[in-house]
Amino acid sequence: MSKLVQVENVYKSFGDVNAVNGVSVAIEEGQFYSLLGPSGCGKTTLLRLIAGFEQPTSGQIFIDNSSMEGIEPNFRPTNMVFQNYAIFPHLNVEENVAYGLRSKRDPSLNRNKLVDEALELVGLSGFNKRSSNALSGGQKQRVALARALILKPKVLLLDEPLSALDKKLREQMQSELRHLQRAVGITFILVTHDQEEALTMSDKVAVMFDGKVAQEASPKELYEFPTSKEVASFIGEMNFVNGNIVENKNFTVRSEIFGEIAIDKSRVFGNASNKIILGIRPEKISIIRKPSRSKAFITATIIDVSYFGETTCYKVSCGSNETLTISSQNSVDQINYSLGDKIYLKADTNNIMAFSN
Repeated sequence: MSKLVQVENVYKSFGDVNAVNGVSVAIEEGQFYSLLGPSGCGKTTLLRLIAGFEQPTSGQIFIDNSSMEGIEPNFRPTNMVFQNYAIFPHLNVEENVAYGLRSKRDPSLNRNKLVDEALELVGLSGFNKRSSNALSGGQKQRVALARALILKPKVLLLDEPLSALDKKLREQMQSELRHLQRAVGITFILVTHDQEEALTMSDKVAVMFDGKVAQEASPKELYEFPTSKEVASFIGEMNFVNGNIVENKNFTVRSEIFGEIAIDKSRVFGNASNKIILGIRPEKISIIRKPSRSKAFITATIIDVSYFGETTCYKVSCGSNETLTISSQNSVDQINYSLGDKIYLKADTNNIMAFSN
């Protein structure tokens, strides 16, 4: 696929603050791309730079191989869906959706047909005359999408468009947005602080901290192979355990909990010195009912229990100051453990990662 959006060494400063600090990314045509990070990491500023609402302090932005330097937002091949939807309360649904066409003076343009097509695309057929004040949050979001898509932009920019919705509706709209993006084939760039949202919807995710891209990868690669402790702790849950390198050639390490193990070099990140941090996901640790003397196991005591419906999370003490969190699927034959119970654990050591301390 061709690179549709290219951000090249872009900086954006507000006084003494570098909101975007030397970012370079290339976004492919037809891709669902997410900018993910905590509040204040620079992701919304970067989106506004692509949209043209802000201008870079230095660096360049290209869309479809054309430089966007000096190009106003309304002349860029982009459109934006804002966090608060920006629905005009005095206009009905079709008037809101058609608002973007007001600058189009082509007499052959069939506005009513375009509005109907846009509303059908977002699942609001027949809502043309509905008052904006009579819409739910999810319906307002759909109207904002229809208004953006009616102009057929090359890039649709989404600034946390689902953050105001309740959990169930947000999950429904995540699925609908993904299906919509595939149907129209337009490049989507989403800004979100919700890791689950980014992993669920995206082809590629850029994780940002302090105005920089810490890692850019597919959702699976981000989760399975985070390249730093910071990314690992931000994407999903992660257990961190202190460790020491025993031997470098086969990268053998020792920790109080896991004992002595060899870690594949593909799961070693950073400049590992003698002291390192080992990481393992909660679902990669299982509770075993009868430990075998011939196989390694961990003895632990449950110190906290959190029930989440499909899963139960146990926080366990493994001696001294070391603790682990375990995610256990609530299957038919699941044993329910309580505070203070002594249990036995087996860690999937093939999924342990090592990070520089």
